Amino acid sequence: METIANVAQVADVLSMTVIAAAILIGLGALGTAIGFAILGGKFIEGSSRQPELTPMLQTKMFIVAGLLDAVPMIGVAIALLLLFANPLLSHIGAK
Repeated sequence: METIANVAQVADVLSMTVIAAAILIGLGALGTAIGFAILGGKFIEGSSRQPELTPMLQTKMFIVAGLLDAVPMIGVAIALLLLFANPLLSHIGAK
């Protein structure tokens, strides 16, 4: 009887972990997409106002885009950690 309860707890933790990983990846992608849209819009606006500054603005835009792209990569790494090496299962007694 105790093992059935343990299996149910493991199943609950795994199902909640999958939901958490999906939310983590989805919101990270959504936030990055919004950030890229704002960044691109501001770059086009700045380039149209002062075309002589376009090379400087483009360099800064690519630097910020690289930093902005790191956010979903970190989220995917955390989600993969939760999915494949779940530290929450050690509290239940399963590995």
